[in-house]
Amino acid sequence: MKEWTRPAAAALALALTAATAAADEKVEGYAEWVIDGCLVVDGQKVCPAPDLEFEGEGAAWSFPTIPLGYEVEVKEGRRLADGIVLAGKVKAKPNGEAMFESQVRAATDQMEAQIRRAGHFTEGEGRRARSVGKLLESGPRVDRVRWIVDHLLPPYLEPGDVRVYVIENEEWNAFAMGNYSVYVFSGLLDDLDDDEVAIVLGHELVHATHEHSRRQAKKGMWVQLAAIGALGATSTIDSRSTRALAETAAGLAASAWSNGYGRDMEDQADRVGLRYTYEAGYDITKGPLLWKKFADKYGEGSSALNFFFSDHSQAGERAANLEIEIARNYRDGPKPDGPALREAATEPPPAPASGATRAPAEAPSAGDAAPTEVGLGMSPDEVRRVLGDPDSALVFGGRLRWAYPDRTVFFEDGVVSEVRE
Repeated sequence: MKEWTRPAAAALALALTAATAAADEKVEGYAEWVIDGCLVVDGQKVCPAPDLEFEGEGAAWSFPTIPLGYEVEVKEGRRLADGIVLAGKVKAKPNGEAMFESQVRAATDQMEAQIRRAGHFTEGEGRRARSVGKLLESGPRVDRVRWIVDHLLPPYLEPGDVRVYVIENEEWNAFAMGNYSVYVFSGLLDDLDDDEVAIVLGHELVHATHEHSRRQAKKGMWVQLAAIGALGATSTIDSRSTRALAETAAGLAASAWSNGYGRDMEDQADRVGLRYTYEAGYDITKGPLLWKKFADKYGEGSSALNFFFSDHSQAGERAANLEIEIARNYRDGPKPDGPALREAATEPPPAPASGATRAPAEAPSAGDAAPTEVGLGMSPDEVRRVLGDPDSALVFGGRLRWAYPDRTVFFEDGVVSEVRE
């Protein structure tokens, strides 16, 4: 593994700045947070340029009035050294009900009801159908998923908008349907800590919030509708085509757990999901190493039926993309005042069945001797207990660096590998 050095970290920052400063940045997505007068769109912090050219619909009559949940398109943007995208042109409009959205929702609602009635998730149809695992709607694992999901949601959504389930299966998998139902395999919950689970669930939630089911279904539905002659000059949808839409949407929803949503949408889910994870207060610096864990378990480019492998970018590319996102937008590391951490300080979250949980949410018992010095093999949470939050954090070359006024702590594979004073 390449040795970590301060010049290497500086070179990464310089390369990132040089690569983006002159670029015509384009950002498309939904307005999901307001931060210091700027908007978070597609996971990026977007601020208006002094000479901003604005075009809005509905309640969006100026940049500051764009409501959360509105569709936003940014053009002629310029990436600043601190990661902010300075927008030259912005269009904003209500997130209207696009064609097929209601059909996708209806189909996935119906599928969710069928899964609940059966009490297990099934792959395939007819004689080829097989149970993937028992469906759990309550219990410690479901409580844990509920806790994490509630903190990941962007502010324009309510916890009641999302339903969570656990499927008893030892594989590492999770998926979301177009109606905001989220399913997590027990194997993933048992083997990963809360930060890692939050990164996965943030990714999956984006598939729902950014309507990836409907966007992916659209192409297939147009083909099917054209084949049955349902599309005329006015794009009228009759009862026959409605049934076809429902069948197609149901098929796409059923395959979401194994087929993914296409590379562009999966990469967007990584990017925006990291923002969800950050705003909640979970440790986003674990993202690149998490994908290494998946690659170690399943193999780079494996065809295993796992959400990580399908039409996603390869593990190495995916980790590199997250390193760039962290360097651009989260170079100071996890958000210290995220709601998940604030509430965990007074109300510990439900513990997973395996006993592995996010360390900051646990207070050491009175009889435990808390460490007073940082040593090799310590976890990031243990280092925080001794030194507090770092002044800065950076992921590079598979390693994590935390900088403090009097020392620098390096992590590899999730534990301290070196301390420099």
